[in-house]
Amino acid sequence: MKLNKQGAEIYIPDNTDVETALKRTTRMAIAAHQDDIEIMAYHGILNCFGKEDEWFFGVVVTDGAGSPRDDIYKNYTDEDMKAIRKTEQKKAAFVGEYSGVAMLYYSSGEVKNPKNQEVVDELAEIIRKARPEILYTHNFADKHDTHVATVTKVIKAVRSLPKELRPKKIIGCEVWRNLDWLADDKKVMMDVSGHQNIAAAVLAVHDSQICGGKRYDLANQGRRLANATFSESHGVDQYEALSYGMDLTPLALDDSLDVIDYVTGYIDEFKKNVEDKIGKLLK
Repeated sequence: MKLNKQGAEIYIPDNTDVETALKRTTRMAIAAHQDDIEIMAYHGILNCFGKEDEWFFGVVVTDGAGSPRDDIYKNYTDEDMKAIRKTEQKKAAFVGEYSGVAMLYYSSGEVKNPKNQEVVDELAEIIRKARPEILYTHNFADKHDTHVATVTKVIKAVRSLPKELRPKKIIGCEVWRNLDWLADDKKVMMDVSGHQNIAAAVLAVHDSQICGGKRYDLANQGRRLANATFSESHGVDQYEALSYGMDLTPLALDDSLDVIDYVTGYIDEFKKNVEDKIGKLLK
């Protein structure tokens, strides 16, 4: 498969061919940046790790040029950062035993451009070739513009495919805003308790981000632990680590659904829940 952008690359840890790596894929994550996959889609990595009949494939849409940097990386140019972040993503794919990872190398500006159809078409082609059963991506309530732009491109890509080629489930995951506010019966609860050493390792290899000034490793571990503990107020912990997701599957099943109305419907439900609880206990 030929990728569009100069510098784009598909890395396959076990050195199989690209066609095989795509065809054996059962779970896929499409993320904006290097390390987003390891933060938001560990559920997919975990459920494929060490298995021959389940394979995880990652897709990173942007080139990582605009990353914050400090310590040994503080004088790195954007080109330097693009190279080091690509190397780090390969390390994560190797440690996590991914079927493969595609680094598409678009700029953030290209992804955020609503009229850029090239990104949509390339994502559609990757999904068509891989046909993952479960697709992890960002959620529409994320506060990072490039994350929201990425999930927008993902939904457009999915909707461009015949329905029989679309993933059976699409989950919008937590990165730059958690999903604790979703009603409990609307949360996609993902148990990520297993192989905590692998969970730590696939994120820890992104040293340019962690050493460079952002403790994503500690923050992500803390969020998963907090989700597990605070998920149930009247019972003992059922999980050691828990990630939340927003179910985006209906947007793939019904092309007539308006994305904004669908997402703000969750927010309206949260508002009503708060109003009802206060009202009941105030009277």
